[in-house]
Amino acid sequence: MFRNLDKFLFYTCNIFQQAFIPNTFYSRKRKSILENIKKHDEDAIWKRVNYYNKLDQTIPVPKEAKKLSAITYTKKSFYYYDYRKILRYFDKNKRLAFRFGDVKDVTGYPRVVKTRPINQENKNSILLKLNALRHFQRITDNRSYRDKKDLLVWRGKVKRDHRQIVFQNFFNHPLCNIGKTNRYEGDPNEQWNTPRLSIEEQLNYKFILSIEGNDIATNLKWIAQSNSLCFMTRPKYESWFMEGSLEASKHYVELRDDYSDLPEKIEYYIDHPEEAETIIAHFQSYFQSFLNQEIEQIVSFLVVEKYLDHTSQ
Repeated sequence: MFRNLDKFLFYTCNIFQQAFIPNTFYSRKRKSILENIKKHDEDAIWKRVNYYNKLDQTIPVPKEAKKLSAITYTKKSFYYYDYRKILRYFDKNKRLAFRFGDVKDVTGYPRVVKTRPINQENKNSILLKLNALRHFQRITDNRSYRDKKDLLVWRGKVKRDHRQIVFQNFFNHPLCNIGKTNRYEGDPNEQWNTPRLSIEEQLNYKFILSIEGNDIATNLKWIAQSNSLCFMTRPKYESWFMEGSLEASKHYVELRDDYSDLPEKIEYYIDHPEEAETIIAHFQSYFQSFLNQEIEQIVSFLVVEKYLDHTSQ
């Protein structure tokens, strides 16, 4: 219900703004918005800007770059409107290379993307906050950690090998409630199919597994708002959430890539609730750092400005 309402409001607001508010209105406001950086921790803001945009030398504008006025509506409308939310503040004749959707590779030229790989040279992938309605969904968890079930939960699509590893070893395990939700004819893993669980229902569990999909794990940000403990392998992809800066045993419980230590980690944190609650509190605090909308806007502007500066614009 709330997701449908969120989508309705998202589209209504963006369509109205595009139809009735000229871009000149926004371009005049950018300078005054950036001046508000003085009200905040400037070092922290620039640390984030330089994390998202690692360009360190000036290059010509990539031939793949398009004028901002040429970035048009596509079927990936969430991406389009999230781009437009920032780019409407800039000269429409400036040029920028970009890609909508899940991104796992790094190109030979700088482009703006939603995600990038962590453990390789990735400075040509510049991050913006894209598809934010899905990935920064707000939740409320009114259950205390100690009142939840002593089990680990996960629901989602199982296509990738790394997700199959979890199911091959822990489907129907007494400490786990994991289930596959994608169903299709001729499915060789039909035995893993289980009813969906809403986020609200998953919040009844002390431990929530986060597994990367095509790139980042969609559920990581709502787990960070919960009173449940996040279990995951070391992230291999990152987004605006800066997954590469998360620390094991401070923000989440790190698992081996083959998940072989999953049962012992569950049992350990069942027996050590104080440690679990400390990790949960740190992760909640980490998420809180992305909630100041003025800071988010300033960081976004500076990320784009740095791109334009370093591409001779």
